[in-house]
Formats: sequence, C-alpha cells, structure tokens
Amino acid sequence: MPILEVKNVTKQFGGLTALDNISFHVDEGEIRGLIGPNGAGKSTMFKNIAGFYKPTSGDIHYQGQSISGRKPHQIAEMGIVRTFQETTLFQEMTVFENALVGCHTRARTDLFSAILGLDKQKQRQAADKVMEVLEFMGLSERRDQLASELPLGSQRALAISIALVSEPKLMLMDEPFAGMNPEETNHMMELTRKVRESGITIVLVEHDMKAVMGLCNYLTVLNFGQLLAQGTPEEVRSNDKVIEAYLGGAN
Repeated sequence: MPILEVKNVTKQFGGLTALDNISFHVDEGEIRGLIGPNGAGKSTMFKNIAGFYKPTSGDIHYQGQSISGRKPHQIAEMGIVRTFQETTLFQEMTVFENALVGCHTRARTDLFSAILGLDKQKQRQAADKVMEVLEFMGLSERRDQLASELPLGSQRALAISIALVSEPKLMLMDEPFAGMNPEETNHMMELTRKVRESGITIVLVEHDMKAVMGLCNYLTVLNFGQLLAQGTPEEVRSNDKVIEAYLGGAN
C-alpha cells in the first residue's frame, strides 16, 4: 500500500482551477520529485496534502486513511511534516531552541502531568531527541549558536532538523536547494539522502534540476494545474512534453 495517494484532486479558487483532477501515489521509502514551472500547482498540492487547503473534489489518503479536510496540526500528528520554501526560523533563538520547537506535536502536557512532574520527564526526553537529531544533521556543535548567525546551508539543515524532531513518516520539502551555491547543494543532497535512509519518505518540490535528477526515484510533473507526465528521471528528461513545458534545453 502506498504511503500517500492523491486521488483525482481538483482545487478551485473561484473561477480559477489551480489543480485539475490530479492523481499520483508515493511508495514508502522513496524520494518523489514534484516538479513543473512557476504556477504549475506544486505549492497548491503541498497545501492540500498538509491540510492548509481542502480539495474542491477528490481525496488524499495517507497510510490508507483519508486526510482531506483534516486540520494541519492533525495531519502533522499523523506523521506528515512540511518544510517551507522560505527558511522559517526563530532568528534570535539558538539552534537547540529552534529544534526544540519541533517537539510541540509530541510533548503535550496537561495539569495532571504538571502536578506529578511528568512534564519534566517529557522535557528531558525532548532535549535528548533534539540532540539526537542535531547530531544526525551535523549541527550538534552549533547548538548554542543563534539561528541568525548560521550560513544558508546550515539554516536549511536546521529547518529539516525541526521537522525531524517531530518524528515524521512523510516529509514534504519545499525548494530546500533554492539560493544555494554548488557546495551547499551537494551537502543538502547528502543530508536528504540520509533522511530517506533513516526511514522517512520524501516528496520534494524543487527547481534545481541537478538536485532533482540526482535525488529522486520518480517524478510527477505538473503544468498549469494538470498532470503532464510521470516517470523515472531518465524517462521525464526525454519526454518531449516536459522538455517543451519546463526543462527547455536541459535534456
């Protein structure tokens, strides 16, 4: 059973059809690329999966269960976490403090727990989890550094760390390579592979074709809200419709 199934999803805003009867599925353990030119509907699809939008028609299933219409925090608690196109960090907080924010979906407490001191145990567990993730992402030595002091590549790694702390099963990564130099891109590609190897399925929206072709097992191509093509990177690279609509001379 696929971990994610998008079934005939249409999303309309008034008279505008942003997604038109889109269907695809993502198998557990893969890195799926969701690509297309600006305005193709990629971000709209992410927002439908993550619960920020509800499909006008169609359905989205996660681990065999419909998630259409659920609120973003409910979907996050089920194991789907999104990283955003802009690096959204608390700039005047440390790396450790930023990563600790990712525990909010797991470390809920209540009055009963507070009275018995059980929340202290949760806090210790959260701190341990944060350090485990920072070590995994190569950021443990920067734990006390302010987020504002990090170079772009490390800021993106921290954004992924915040997502990892919440222990997702499916990560939606929105343009993680945007604005990076080649060295930073290569490092982020290594980290992305490492995340996948840890057992997390990834759906990746990205314009950097080197990263897309080098990382993804399979590609879904959107254009003007419609499904243009699907296939392996090699198949998509040689698809005439894709070349015309998006890849240009990259073939």
